[in-house]
Amino acid sequence: MYIILVYDIGEKRVGKMLKLCRRYVNWIQNSVFEGEITEVQLKELSFQARKIMDEETDSLIIFKTRQEKWLDKEVIGSERSPLDNIL
Repeated sequence: MYIILVYDIGEKRVGKMLKLCRRYVNWIQNSVFEGEITEVQLKELSFQARKIMDEETDSLIIFKTRQEKWLDKEVIGSERSPLDNIL
């Protein structure tokens, strides 16, 4: 499946969440990630994220789609981390 992941995490925990998300999907912009991920990987990511988060003040939002081709993406301005540069 293809996901877009967005988080809003307290300053003290943001570094840990950044490292966690980078292990599974591609960093696009501050607190925004996207990429292909398996169902098992998504469950692992969610489980690990809950350990980092304070669920009363932090949030993690995951948008899911079957494949990237079902998602229209438009970038206006400079893209921070374009995926086409990955070898």
